[in-house]
Amino acid sequence: MNKDENALWSIFGYLLSGLLVWGGIGYFVDRWLGYDRVFTLVGLLLGMGSALYLVWLRFGRHSG
Repeated sequence: MNKDENALWSIFGYLLSGLLVWGGIGYFVDRWLGYDRVFTLVGLLLGMGSALYLVWLRFGRHSG
């Protein structure tokens, strides 16, 4: 595997884990409080936003 391939897998992992973790937290909060997918949507949006921010911090900033 070359460096670019490793970077792509890392980005994919960040995006997938952000959606799964925060979406899952939102889902269980919905189930716990008895809401209908309100917190699931909030969790998915928060997960995607935080994952994109982490990708930008890791790969998007240019030093120098």
